[in-house]
Amino acid sequence: MILGLVSVILIPKEMEPKQIIQLFDDYLAKNGEQFEATCIGGSALALLGVITRETQDCDILVPPIPARVKELSVEFAKLSFQSGTPLKSDWLNNGPASLVRDLPTGWEKNSQILFEGRAIKFVTLSRTDLIRSKLYALCDRAIDRADCLALAPSRDELSEIPPWLEERDGNPLWPNHVRDTVAELAKTLVYEL
Repeated sequence: MILGLVSVILIPKEMEPKQIIQLFDDYLAKNGEQFEATCIGGSALALLGVITRETQDCDILVPPIPARVKELSVEFAKLSFQSGTPLKSDWLNNGPASLVRDLPTGWEKNSQILFEGRAIKFVTLSRTDLIRSKLYALCDRAIDRADCLALAPSRDELSEIPPWLEERDGNPLWPNHVRDTVAELAKTLVYEL
């Protein structure tokens, strides 16, 4: 029964993250599960309307994804694939969980609601902490430049974050790398730091 329903709903080959989350919310509800979590990354930015590009996964910062929810996410990915919307089996993941130890103390108090359905409630980081996480990814792995630009941090935000960011790596070259990366981003955004 669920396979037929999901197959009818998931016909589009390209769906926005919000559509995927709404369908997964329905799927969890039909299976009697609930899931509350902090979602970050491209999915969070897409759900906030900051970016419009497709994202291949839904990054969960905390809590660890319960086994039954993980199992249902894999089933959902298989059903989605069968209906023409390819999702990786690990599309719902705790990949960025290690970031939680780097975020400033009390980050949870500034979380904002991202999605609230029948079975899923997602919150995400504050704007400053989203920028912080994306700048960290940009400096650490040279990815997420487009997301940093889409967030359009202000001059003040770009000035506030580097001291925190400079402490994230013990490499003696890291602080200069952070300053250079942030300065280049600021220049692209037409700011002088």
